[in-house]
Amino acid sequence: MTNFTQRALTGVIFVLVLLGAIVLSEYASAILFFFIILLGTREFYSFFKDQAVSPQTLTGIVSSLIYFIITVFINQGQLADTALFTLVPITFFIFLKELFRNHSTPIANISYTLLGIIYVALPMTLLYELSFINNNQFGGDYNYQIVLGFFFLLWANDTGAYLVGRKLGRTKLFERISPKKTWEGSLGGALMGLVIGYLNAQIFPDLSLVNWLVVALLVVIFGSLGDLVESMFKRSLNIKDSGKLLPGHGGLLDRFDGIFIAAPIVYTYLRFIFAI
Repeated sequence: MTNFTQRALTGVIFVLVLLGAIVLSEYASAILFFFIILLGTREFYSFFKDQAVSPQTLTGIVSSLIYFIITVFINQGQLADTALFTLVPITFFIFLKELFRNHSTPIANISYTLLGIIYVALPMTLLYELSFINNNQFGGDYNYQIVLGFFFLLWANDTGAYLVGRKLGRTKLFERISPKKTWEGSLGGALMGLVIGYLNAQIFPDLSLVNWLVVALLVVIFGSLGDLVESMFKRSLNIKDSGKLLPGHGGLLDRFDGIFIAAPIVYTYLRFIFAI
């Protein structure tokens, strides 16, 4: 099997599983996001296996999953919002645990442990929360429209940037971090993202056309920046791919890097808009 065939097959299966779980039900979607967070945080901590630092891998993964599970039960109406306060002692347990590890880099260990939670679990959890928006407010029944539209925008940006950048790319966007990215490609991604934003408004009326176009711009800008942040991490650690989970594509974080900055920004925008 050629690399192109392997990459294409993996991509198709990946997209079908992702879209199928999101559309099927809130339970299938929750299970999907649970495993994305589990594998994503594990992959993140594996960045440092050959480094001098030693993040608390198991504690970070378990803390990330507890945060997500609590959020799931809150959105399903089985827990009150105050349940999130259980994360306060969990967070400071990370500090206390480091006392007993007798490692030479305790501050870095704690920092990288917390970073894994913030960088992977927080954005994925906020993205999952977007599936509980109804009638311009958070809460209520499961509704996959905005989450599905978010992924369409993310993929449109990536596809447009790749196709236009490959054909017309000349001006480097951020050569120090990612030598292949160009301004021409970014503009191509932005244009395709806006087109999909318009189509989302026709298919998913839970957001107005204006809001879908704003969300499209946020996904384009911050999704691209998220890609650069991931590249910055890997370059600083001399890592080519975040993992080998997806044949032909690298790791899970390589496929979701645009989400980790874009999802919190989109979530914050919609929170403010619906609060007005």
